[in-house]
Amino acid sequence: MKTAQYPNLLKAALALCLAAPLSAVQANDAHHPATAATPASNSGAGVVSDGGNASNADAALSDGEIRKVDKEQGKLTIRHGPLANLDMPPMTMVFRVKDPALLDQVAAGEKIRFRAEKIEGQYVVTIIRKLTNGGT
Repeated sequence: MKTAQYPNLLKAALALCLAAPLSAVQANDAHHPATAATPASNSGAGVVSDGGNASNADAALSDGEIRKVDKEQGKLTIRHGPLANLDMPPMTMVFRVKDPALLDQVAAGEKIRFRAEKIEGQYVVTIIRKLTNGGT
């Protein structure tokens, strides 16, 4: 290989490196459709006390613990397990709530199962189920 060909080889390698992440994003978007396309009727906000019993409907919910309720800002701080629908690992973070009435029905320290969605670029809690028997 001639020395003059190396710059072209480097350009080609750089182009491949830059194109790969874009195709990965497109592949991720293909199997994680935007929540904006989900009809609002599919995700009503609400709090349900389930006595700690899991059901098939809970499969779409994630485990969490309320760390803080901020009624003035309309936010909840939740320590949560993996959020499969958002491809998010466990962490503690602040969420907005879809319905401000949710803030009156939970308190710091409560174990919950919940659904969060990305709506207009923000993470929003749409459903909360309180676990009253220390359920898993």
